[in-house]
Amino acid sequence: MKFLFSIVCLFLAALAFEASAQVTVDLTLDQQQFLPGEDLVAIVHVTNRSGQLLHLGDPDWLSFFIQSSDGSVVAKKSDPPVTGLFDLDNGEVAIKRVNLGPYFNLQRTATYHLVATVHIAAWKTDINSLPVSFDVIQGAQMWSQTFGVSDPEMPGQPPQVRKYTLMEANYLQDQLRLYVQVSDESNGNILRVRAIAPMISFSQPEAQLDQSSRLHVLCQSGATAFSYNVIGTDGKIVEHDIYDYVSKRPRLGQDTNGNIIVLGGVLRADPGEIPQVKSPDQLAR
Repeated sequence: MKFLFSIVCLFLAALAFEASAQVTVDLTLDQQQFLPGEDLVAIVHVTNRSGQLLHLGDPDWLSFFIQSSDGSVVAKKSDPPVTGLFDLDNGEVAIKRVNLGPYFNLQRTATYHLVATVHIAAWKTDINSLPVSFDVIQGAQMWSQTFGVSDPEMPGQPPQVRKYTLMEANYLQDQLRLYVQVSDESNGNILRVRAIAPMISFSQPEAQLDQSSRLHVLCQSGATAFSYNVIGTDGKIVEHDIYDYVSKRPRLGQDTNGNIIVLGGVLRADPGEIPQVKSPDQLAR
């Protein structure tokens, strides 16, 4: 009986190896270091060289496994959304981007290893990617401010209490980055963390809240460049501009209506807004 079981295991392993040669799964990350609670976007490339049309996209077709360098498995809060039926023909490559940050408990500073698995239901086979490593690092708090957010569906009720936190972290040991974190003060949950700009050493960002509780942040991101960002109460960046230090250093201030603006500096034009100048040879005759 044990001999028969071993034969079956070897047969299944051979099938899995053959399938992995026909269908490959490649995994990459959009960066290598993350703060706790930051978006962690996994990019999965599935290449079909099987000579068959594959039907993918059912609830179990793509899964992820994360393990820390000490061997402990990272707990999953819930399954990341990957559903959406599609067909992958022979010679085609499917690309799926999945934000794993909200679905795995990655609060501990450590090195982690991530594997993506594609399940082909018709073949009853799982195909794994090679593991990809990443680090979760801690940031140093530079500034914080609590604020209230009213729920429009519950008028007259006390507002939710949230907090903005600005943090700096040394990304890849050679670049300072400024991060913003939005957290729920009632339960301590981190709602969103994201990098908003590179930073110059020893620079101190300016931060102010406007009448809508949006956060305005100005920080020096280059020798003469200053990054200006407006962050909504949900942690999303709603405005981003670059100001250059020409004759006066950029700083946060207010206009006559009390709106927060950048005083000094020169607003750098968006490349998409610069008109294209044609050479004389390109002009219509």
